[in-house]
Amino acid sequence: MRAALLRARRRPPIVGAGSIAGRRGDGLEFVELRAYQPGDDPRRIDWAATARSGDLQVRILREENALQIAAVVDDSGSMRVGRRRTLLEAANAAAAAWFEMAEIGDRVVRIDGKGLDVLQRLTIAARTLRRGAALLLVSDFHWIEDRSAFVELAVTAARRADVTALIARDPWFDDLPLRGFVRLRDAETARAARVFIGARERARYKEAVRRREEEIRSLLERCGWRTGVLHEDDGRGSLYAAFDL
Repeated sequence: MRAALLRARRRPPIVGAGSIAGRRGDGLEFVELRAYQPGDDPRRIDWAATARSGDLQVRILREENALQIAAVVDDSGSMRVGRRRTLLEAANAAAAAWFEMAEIGDRVVRIDGKGLDVLQRLTIAARTLRRGAALLLVSDFHWIEDRSAFVELAVTAARRADVTALIARDPWFDDLPLRGFVRLRDAETARAARVFIGARERARYKEAVRRREEEIRSLLERCGWRTGVLHEDDGRGSLYAAFDL
């Protein structure tokens, strides 16, 4: 996974001044050639390759410097639900696998904070992580309220770090096992309500959770984030799948 991260594998491109292209820099090991993007260092242009292809090509070199590896894990109420185990347990397993790629000289940072919500911790990461850091965020993203403000923050984070997001899949993604009149409790507020759930409601729920997951994933990828899905039963495997490993 470290090698995949260094090569920015499956990371959507971010175009514009100040963007980064994975954890790459002035090292001696050649990684690849790719098309020039606005914001790339002109000193990295390979003029011979450019002459052959007719388009500007830049040389990507593996950086020798140590990594800064950081993670933010959503521990809100909605992450404390699940069928066989909680989403939070799976999220912590993914974070543990993330930190396992650390080598001697790397700096490992888990951005927690008593009284701080996920948005506040992400803001801290976007402002304080060093350029080229590797950031993992595991969340169900139910906390997004102002979408435009979130997009601005997400793009800022992606310009500073290589960001990987694992989107917690709803435990009842495949089937809502409720029928008739039931009492539901909100995982965040503990507010309860009595509702009727029939075949139509189950079908609408199934469609809603699928659509929401697709929308969140598309939004994050447009912001330049690598994305994957956190499966309740395999946090570690979910992380590796985000890199196609």
